[in-house]
Amino acid sequence: MKINVKVFVNIGIVVLLAFFISGCFGDTFSSKPEDGSSDVQSKSRKTTAVYYDFEDVLIPMELKVVEDKTVVISTPGFTSGIITLKGRIERRSLFNFFNNNMQKDNWNILSQIKSPGTTIMVFQKAARISVITIRSEQFNTYVEVGVAPSAVGSEAGTGFSESTLVE
Repeated sequence: MKINVKVFVNIGIVVLLAFFISGCFGDTFSSKPEDGSSDVQSKSRKTTAVYYDFEDVLIPMELKVVEDKTVVISTPGFTSGIITLKGRIERRSLFNFFNNNMQKDNWNILSQIKSPGTTIMVFQKAARISVITIRSEQFNTYVEVGVAPSAVGSEAGTGFSESTLVE
């Protein structure tokens, strides 16, 4: 019985290619348990956003904090300031992310302004205001997330009144 070397080599290449492809896409084709539960590893891999200094403003993990342009002031019971972030994410995607997640964290939309290079989103919650500015630049997108006490007094009395504001 004579074995053709070309056939043997081709079969070997196909087998190696199959191993390579299955290694690259191993998790993609795995099934989840029928009860809807998943293991701890898969949950940790799916983390796509985090809370930084503001406990109710979710930030995509693709954005990194720009330390020298970030100021956060914490007092007992309140944190305010501006967190500046940058990353390579489309402005439209960030707009949708913040629009959805701020509402999930019980922020109310007050205003949204879109221009060709900048998007400004204003949200309100109890005695606080949050302003999110998204700017597209040549290589990165910059996001500023500002949280401050509301300038109008609130039910809890933690906001500023107009008489306490100094020019």
